[in-house]
Amino acid sequence: MDKQFEQYLLTSKDHAEKILLRYIPTEQGLQKTLIEAMNYSLLAGGKRVRPVLMYEAWKIFGGTEENLIAPFMAAIEMIHTFSLVHDDLPAMDNDLYRRGRKTTHAVYGAGMATLAGDGLLNFAFETALKASGRGHDDLVIEALKVLALKAGIYGMAGGQCADIENENAEDISDEVIEFVNEHKTACMIESSLMIGGILAGADAESVKKLETAGSYLGIAFQLRDDILNKTGTEKELGKPVGSDEKKGKVNYVAVHGLEETQKKVAELSSKAISIFDELYRNSGIEFAFLSELIKQMEARKN
Repeated sequence: MDKQFEQYLLTSKDHAEKILLRYIPTEQGLQKTLIEAMNYSLLAGGKRVRPVLMYEAWKIFGGTEENLIAPFMAAIEMIHTFSLVHDDLPAMDNDLYRRGRKTTHAVYGAGMATLAGDGLLNFAFETALKASGRGHDDLVIEALKVLALKAGIYGMAGGQCADIENENAEDISDEVIEFVNEHKTACMIESSLMIGGILAGADAESVKKLETAGSYLGIAFQLRDDILNKTGTEKELGKPVGSDEKKGKVNYVAVHGLEETQKKVAELSSKAISIFDELYRNSGIEFAFLSELIKQMEARKN
């Protein structure tokens, strides 16, 4: 791995982690157990990809007021974590391990884990609203619109619905697979990039480019995940492998095979890189971190 990229990534992730810690709720009161479960989930590690993407998009478009974007960086990670907590529940994927440790429901029970997911989703919007009152409420409202849309029934929740309804399907079309990948995974990647651009004052055309790049990147990320679920090891992934097959999930790999899926990952990654390279050139920033990040994600092992 390139030394400059490695250091940049480490610094970016550390920065996102510090911002998240700034906004986590205090574990006190009669709802203390709920908040403990929320924080257990939030602080389970992970790549912090979404807040890192958001902050980098904000930098590309000349963002200067970190207090404006910081609440949204924490909020996007809270929403992502909420989706994982609910995804792991017995009623959904029934996973007992994630990132090498027990899932929230395995520690706190299904009921408290459900509440933890609910709490994280609601607290995300409480947190994002802390960006208001700084003289840029028009931008905050636009960012909130994107955050709500991409997480809701026309975004991530809608993708999860299609995913559940097509478990154990004997015949599944590419259209359904693409819908699930776009909505369940890519929408929150798109949201991260778009919000970064919006809060930096990017114009509508530029925000649309970020959305398109996010779609390419998000679908490529999911396809790579599907490949690893088939070929990775439990040690590498921090969770059981082959889980999709056991649950009767039909994904792109199952329909098109590993080789064709990796080709698709490369194609989508190339399209996203092309957009980011253009944005970096226009910004005058010399190190195209997001382009390099996509190259690394294309070949990731976890």
